[in-house]
Amino acid sequence: MTQPTAQPSRPIVLVALGGHAFIGKGEKGTISDHEKNAATICEQLMTLVEREYNVVITHGNGPQVGNRLLATERTREEVPAWPLDVLVAETEGSLGYVMQQALLNLLRRRQIKRYVVTMVTQVLVDKHDPAFQEPTKPIGPFMTQEEAERRRAADSWVIVEDAGRGWRRVVASPKPIKVVQRKMIRDAALAGHIVVAGGGGGIPIHRLENHDYEGIECVLDKDLTSAVLASQIGAELLIVLTAVPKVFLNYGKPTQMALGAVTMEEIEQHIAAGHFPAGSMGPKVEAIHDFLQRGGKRGLITDPEHLRDALDGKAGTHFVGKI
Repeated sequence: MTQPTAQPSRPIVLVALGGHAFIGKGEKGTISDHEKNAATICEQLMTLVEREYNVVITHGNGPQVGNRLLATERTREEVPAWPLDVLVAETEGSLGYVMQQALLNLLRRRQIKRYVVTMVTQVLVDKHDPAFQEPTKPIGPFMTQEEAERRRAADSWVIVEDAGRGWRRVVASPKPIKVVQRKMIRDAALAGHIVVAGGGGGIPIHRLENHDYEGIECVLDKDLTSAVLASQIGAELLIVLTAVPKVFLNYGKPTQMALGAVTMEEIEQHIAAGHFPAGSMGPKVEAIHDFLQRGGKRGLITDPEHLRDALDGKAGTHFVGKI
């Protein structure tokens, strides 16, 4: 087996996965489901290892943290409830473990001596971010209006009616500012290790007046945190893996059109025209745009199945910065 050596000359690639990457359609989300799906997607991510990238992986945690919130709600009379930032930390650790084990097994089978490390990642936000004044991100289980009103009175929750399906708690989703462990993540990647970090967008924290850190009740967008982290570790390429092979204009309409290569100017025009809804492709395109605006070289959006072809320029939507 080849021995791991520092590879600072290798470019860093940051690849962002969705939380649903661990749970297939129709699956319950058992640990077996998570392990099977992690093995599948990690098999595809090995393409990046084969191509000599230093690899950092981020991932979502929406379904998983939602389940943890549901479990907390159902046991709160017997077991003390933990705050949202701690539940994000829990799922960072558990999903990181699943990813880490799948990657280690694949590396061993290929006799590649690279290690994998999961970094429980804290992300700084501004407690004065306007998002805290207008929470919009639904989390946790659906409730009746009566139950939701009771929780608003007892726990000061902000609640909304969600698309006719019931009532839900909503929390703020502020902009990520800085990843606290950015230097450790960069150094581990440059040493040749594969790093799993920023799970669920990272653990949201803010600074107190004495400059201590403190967790805060909100959720961070995984793609926007990925863009910040990619910039802070000097990544050359930011890849966002999603459910579709390319980004589309007029998605789902008769005039739907796939995008191949897109410049910064074109991205901004498409965003201004409202082509990318906030609940789906919007944060992904915004993340790529932010990364390029901060000096990143390339962005790519595709699905896991087309990753290899996309790296060869035969699939996916490719984004390039201003020349």
